[in-house]
Amino acid sequence: MDGKALAAKIRQQLAREVAVHTERTLAPGLATVLVGEDPASEVYVASKRKLSVAVGMNDFHRRLPGNCSQGQVEDLLDELAGDDRVSGILLQLPLPKHLDAEALIDRIPWHKDVDGLTTHSAGLLSRGLPGLRPCTPSGVITLLKEYDVDLVGANAVVIGRSELVGKPMARLLLAEHATVTIVHSKSRDLAEITRRADVLVAAAGVPRLISRQHVSPGAAIVDVGIHRDKDGLSGDVEFREVEGLAGRLTPVPGGVGPMTIAELLRNTLKAAQLAEEQATKNPSLD
Repeated sequence: MDGKALAAKIRQQLAREVAVHTERTLAPGLATVLVGEDPASEVYVASKRKLSVAVGMNDFHRRLPGNCSQGQVEDLLDELAGDDRVSGILLQLPLPKHLDAEALIDRIPWHKDVDGLTTHSAGLLSRGLPGLRPCTPSGVITLLKEYDVDLVGANAVVIGRSELVGKPMARLLLAEHATVTIVHSKSRDLAEITRRADVLVAAAGVPRLISRQHVSPGAAIVDVGIHRDKDGLSGDVEFREVEGLAGRLTPVPGGVGPMTIAELLRNTLKAAQLAEEQATKNPSLD
């Protein structure tokens, strides 16, 4: 399943939609907040900024030193929250260890939470109400649908229970009427569970965890993991072992990563449309 090609198609469509939106009102604006000097985060943020500008959005990037205080990050988030030019705010993770990431994420207003990670956004997802969804799980669903993977009644297994991917992934699969199992570090006999999966989403953060013994022939496998070692980039799935067995399989790189950014841009446009809609009604969004 080619996430790179699909993401490019989504960005083309978004560019057209952004142009229409901008004819009526302010262009969507994405504020990326980078704290510290984590090399991987710098690469990710640079890519997000570049692609947001490419589809016609405004770039409101802000950077803070790694030794900044909790209060300094809070002040910056509050400033961006009050800026009408900013449609969406993305606080790049991970943060330096001395900062309370959960509290800072929840500082972001729900209607600008383009990462879909605030408690409010999680509540909307849990209740099945409209809102901004986490980007990586949304990208996985979009990719599966593009490749005609039937989720209705499918036995779907999610490996990992993180707030970022595992838990929202399970919620989104349930919304598509799949039968969902979550496995994690305490689960017993991983292979016995994963071999029953029609759809397997690997988001454990463990390099090459999934091999042939874990996969049922013909299963659709989505590899969310990304790791760098002496041989280059790899995922949570041992790609060469599984490639001939799986019915569908995402590569690393070129699978889920591009889809995550595409969904981030889609969320930013949605946030801008929400702000436009609310401005005409004139109630408070908070």
